[in-house]
Amino acid sequence: MSSSRSNGMSDASMTIGAFSKVCRLSPKALRLYDELELLRPARVDPETGYRYYAPEQLEQARLVAWLRRLGMPLAEIRKVSTLEPADAAREIRAFWSRIEAETATRRDLASFLVAHLTPTHPNEEPTMPTTLELRYAALSDTGRIRPANQDTAYAGTRVLAVADGFGAGGAPASGAAVEALKFLEAQPLTAGNVLNLLEDAVRGATEAVREVAGPTDPQTGTTLTAMVWTGSQLALVHIGDSRAYLLRDGELFRITHDHTVVQSLLDEGRLTPEEAKTHPQRTLLAKALTGTGSPSPDLRLHDAHPGDRYLLCSDGLPTAVPEDTIKKILKSSPTPTEATHSLITTANTSGSPDNVSCVVADITTN
Repeated sequence: MSSSRSNGMSDASMTIGAFSKVCRLSPKALRLYDELELLRPARVDPETGYRYYAPEQLEQARLVAWLRRLGMPLAEIRKVSTLEPADAAREIRAFWSRIEAETATRRDLASFLVAHLTPTHPNEEPTMPTTLELRYAALSDTGRIRPANQDTAYAGTRVLAVADGFGAGGAPASGAAVEALKFLEAQPLTAGNVLNLLEDAVRGATEAVREVAGPTDPQTGTTLTAMVWTGSQLALVHIGDSRAYLLRDGELFRITHDHTVVQSLLDEGRLTPEEAKTHPQRTLLAKALTGTGSPSPDLRLHDAHPGDRYLLCSDGLPTAVPEDTIKKILKSSPTPTEATHSLITTANTSGSPDNVSCVVADITTN
């Protein structure tokens, strides 16, 4: 994107003064950016040393000006200005995510210092801001009926995910979908950018599944229910009939909506809950990640509260285990690891006809 010096000068060339007025960079800044090889003039007069710029350099100059207003260091601007637009956009997004994260940390520290320096009751002591942590476990089981496990369950420091594959390539499809999310473990994440990054990740997961299934096979694919931890919130992405639940203050809430044909009929009032339980097409998906199409997932943010417990599971669990029982297990299990084992054992002993996968995550204070 940067320009090089040349011996010729078109009739449309602009003096440094004229160029400065149009792009809103001072002549002093333009001279500095020339010396740093960030924005080179189209021509330098060999006798006077006067700089001239081409009109097509205005876009780059404006980009430099905008990035400086954003606070980006010159070294990073030099890198961004050489990239293609899509790659440059990713770099800018990553830079701003770092700024937001640093600002959030400084904001909390500033709040602490204000409280520390503000006169209080003699017996009151200011407290440091509470830092939330994520503790988690993942477990997947073939179950007692299926010959192979097509589920994938994953839990990491930021990413929690369950995918339930189907069709001839169901196992590699679910694995590929979850694998496509793992890059988020190393991304700078804030509430301001996490949903955009998660949406990008789902597009990557869709492409990964398409490579497994082929572009014309709707019979191979996977569901995907995942959450990404920012440090204060969990971003949820959901497509299919795997589920996410939240246990908060002793109450269990289902926070996903099944993307099935039967659920659509329930929503329209054409089926009762009792009829839905025995409907012959109750497992038929209305949306999933397959080799065809690009379905839109559900995306939302959830504020994290200390004491919250989240459950992500494939449909093999709720098919066999009532929600009241799931609630009891989540309330009584001391750790996420014990909860995942207990849930899967209960599903298997209850006769679940499918693979069963669970991810349990607790929000705790350090």
